[in-house]
Amino acid sequence: MKTKVLALAFGLATLSTFAQKNELKAAEKALKIKDYPTAITAISSAQSLIANMDDKIKGKFYFLKAQAFYGKKDFKTAANAFENLFNFENETGKMRYTEMGTTLQNQMVQEVYQLASDQYTGQDYKNASDSFYLTYQLSKADTIFIYNAAVSSSLAKDYDNSLKYYKELQDIGYTGISKIYYATNKSSDEKEDLGDEKNRDLQVKLGLYKDPVNELTESKTGDIIKNVAYILKSQGKIEEALVAVGEARKAYPKDINLILTHADIYFQLKNMEKYGELIELAISIDPNNPQLFFNLGVISFNDGKVEEARKNYEKAIELKEDYGDAYLNLAIVIMNQEKEIVDEMNNNLSDFDKYDELLLKQKGVHKQALPYLEKADKYSRSINTVQFLMNIYQTLEMEEKATEFTDLYREMRD
Repeated sequence: MKTKVLALAFGLATLSTFAQKNELKAAEKALKIKDYPTAITAISSAQSLIANMDDKIKGKFYFLKAQAFYGKKDFKTAANAFENLFNFENETGKMRYTEMGTTLQNQMVQEVYQLASDQYTGQDYKNASDSFYLTYQLSKADTIFIYNAAVSSSLAKDYDNSLKYYKELQDIGYTGISKIYYATNKSSDEKEDLGDEKNRDLQVKLGLYKDPVNELTESKTGDIIKNVAYILKSQGKIEEALVAVGEARKAYPKDINLILTHADIYFQLKNMEKYGELIELAISIDPNNPQLFFNLGVISFNDGKVEEARKNYEKAIELKEDYGDAYLNLAIVIMNQEKEIVDEMNNNLSDFDKYDELLLKQKGVHKQALPYLEKADKYSRSINTVQFLMNIYQTLEMEEKATEFTDLYREMRD
């Protein structure tokens, strides 16, 4: 009786193995003609028999499953199948399909990354985030994809996921610093990024490039903290946001980005005293940063310190000659004198001599502001600079310029 039971069990095992092989053959046949639904059906049938598969068949099963779901563009399921394949063959020590699987997985990484990039460009930020994170899961050495996923989630206003990804970056110590391998193209005499050291050195050796140099990209640590703080603030967690930046500043006390992030939170909280203190601290660390003087100019002007604002904007322009916004704000500081003149004009509507005197004074203010406005428009044209100039040209009776900018304003407005 015992012998019969063993024989029956052996018979069932044989039938199971036979069924597994048939299903896998059917999947292989379907994959050859890219009939992915049929291949997946066969794979699903074999899946129920996986407990009885021997090692040789099991490795093949995972590989075919990865192929089938990759072909169907179900990248997540394919990714799991690849992971199962690599883990299984590492455990058994028999690498029958790992090499082919790695090649196919690398191909999928490129495809998923391209999908993520297309979704991001198309402003489909939610799906872009999922695709960027999947790219990371497929290629865990490329942690920048977590950063891309975090940024995309934030743009999709999916702040919970964005915060999760940023915290994951912090947990793994991600800085975003990478080495870029530059060399100068002998034909164009332009410095180019040649991807990696091996390729760069080869191009130099071939005589196509010269002057090889390595440069490090800037750290994203400050940006990550800033974004974490912004998300916490947007979620109404102001205290957590301040704590997040405060802790980061303990680790990086002279990090300008972190100081500015701290300042930005106080600015949003309308605590201009703290904001100003932090901007001044940043200037003491980085005295040649034009944006810092621009920011301090905004604070000064809002506090009614007009001359101080003017000096800060002039310093910003001294450090950055093409700083369009600084020219615009400097013109606004000058035009601030106009309010008092206009008020006085309104009080002297019946005194024609006094009114004409004030009108000339008003035109003098406009003439003083005009060169700054023209430079603001030159370096950073916007509908605001165009409208501003249109009004001044009209006031100063510069008819040709007034007509030109009136037409331009209407074109931009419409």
